Amino acid sequence: MTAPIAGRRRRCAAVVAVALTCATALSGSSLAVAGGGPATAPALDWKPCPQDAAYDCATATVPLDWAKPGGRAIELSVVKRKAADPGRRVGTLFFNPGGPGGPGSVQMPQNYEFFPREVRERFDIVSWDPRGVGNSTAVNCFETQEQSEAWIATHPAGFPVGERERTRWIDSYRELGRACERRDPELLRHVSTADTARDLDRLRRSVGEERLTYLGISYGTILGATYANLFPDNVRAMVLDSNIAPSAWTGEGSGQDLLSTFLRMGSDRTASATLERFLSLCGSAAVARCPFSAGSAQATQEKFQELTRRLRERPVEAWTYARAVADAVQGLYIVHPGWRELAARLQELWQGRVPEASGESAPAPVPVPYLGDEQATAVFCGDSPNPRDPAAYRTAEEASGARHGDAARYWTWAVEPCATWPAKAAAPYTGPWNKPTPNPVLVVGTTYDPSTSYEGAKAMAEELADARLLTHQGYGHTALLNPSTCVNDHVSRYLVDGFLPPPGTSCEPDTPPFSTSEPRGGVATGGGGTAGAVKRPE
Repeated sequence: MTAPIAGRRRRCAAVVAVALTCATALSGSSLAVAGGGPATAPALDWKPCPQDAAYDCATATVPLDWAKPGGRAIELSVVKRKAADPGRRVGTLFFNPGGPGGPGSVQMPQNYEFFPREVRERFDIVSWDPRGVGNSTAVNCFETQEQSEAWIATHPAGFPVGERERTRWIDSYRELGRACERRDPELLRHVSTADTARDLDRLRRSVGEERLTYLGISYGTILGATYANLFPDNVRAMVLDSNIAPSAWTGEGSGQDLLSTFLRMGSDRTASATLERFLSLCGSAAVARCPFSAGSAQATQEKFQELTRRLRERPVEAWTYARAVADAVQGLYIVHPGWRELAARLQELWQGRVPEASGESAPAPVPVPYLGDEQATAVFCGDSPNPRDPAAYRTAEEASGARHGDAARYWTWAVEPCATWPAKAAAPYTGPWNKPTPNPVLVVGTTYDPSTSYEGAKAMAEELADARLLTHQGYGHTALLNPSTCVNDHVSRYLVDGFLPPPGTSCEPDTPPFSTSEPRGGVATGGGGTAGAVKRPE
């Protein structure tokens, strides 16, 4: 996920040359040109965005309840970057940045340069703020900014530690739910993933595309899987990067229906493994490259444990143990420059100093909207089942923390707001997940991801009717934001030409963590090979 539910406000501000006989081509003539079909929805009225004319902005109107198309209407904020090479344009690529609650009108432009060069050249890239979020008709449970800030102050940063903090945390999120129920109870029941998938199909038709070309990261993967099973005949090409397995999202058929969503996803395990890897690689690097290094992997692991013990007893001003652990997990999302910056903050805390504030986010072509915790909470808690007894999270924390350490405590509490959330989605999609699509789906999984586990990517590839897994033997949350030329080349080839990587293909990141080496890429395929570039069909 791009950010957990609890504490989200504080984060708002991101080959081998193979012969054609070894690749799998997508079937169907729709790959030659992505669009061309008649639009059966009103066209969007694109105008230059107010803060950056390189992007176009529009507003789409959709029904609040798709079962009642003549009822209340809501608005979606949509943004587009035109293909850089319009003479070779393939069509429109729709992008969801995850979350839930990620505002595409902000995050797509901020991360535009991360899209593979050929994708930027050949596609108009379109994103939107999903219903309930950002500049679209949004869940907003406070009358004023002052009320929102006052609510934030009612619960601890990161996650609760001790009985008093647990009580404050539970009471705080219970009150958030009550405030949201008072403001707009109807909206709370119509911000599900299925609702947004139907919105996406309306947007597809509004730009005149016969079939959907889509890239979803993190939560955007379960959105993509939902679309592919609600509208299987409408899928042209779909890339799902850093995956939430459908069985984990719904809790059905997993044998883990009593666990919270993040524990079903394995976020506790994968965050712990990624944090351990971060500390080991840091310890193997010079202090100049990793400021928190203690000279060896084991010594650096022990240094981190000592730091967390100290912070439990003596916080560094507002930096408590829980805040530092939450910052560590979130700091693992982006390797460059995120891992070195995280190491610097940990070293500042080690020395008893308050870390410097992070730099400001990149500018956006639209005003950055209000992005309160309630927006992600409304989607997550309304759509994905979680324990309704607040006491269950304390029990789960102890069990998961004993197995996986500090990072597990963070993920256990991240979805506790669902225990007292007042609304359930009116019409969620819970399966089946194996409806055949005209063309296979490309699933990308990163081996050391602090949020969505590699096992989730494998499960996604197995649960969909027809999917190919591409392994990123790397680090961080999403391959898109942690670049691998190898991954990008395969993604570009798939989106543009319709060719999947060979079964068993794996890629490495361009630049390893804490490295001074030149960026590098390359693929290791099931059949072997040497480093090079993807060859395109003539």
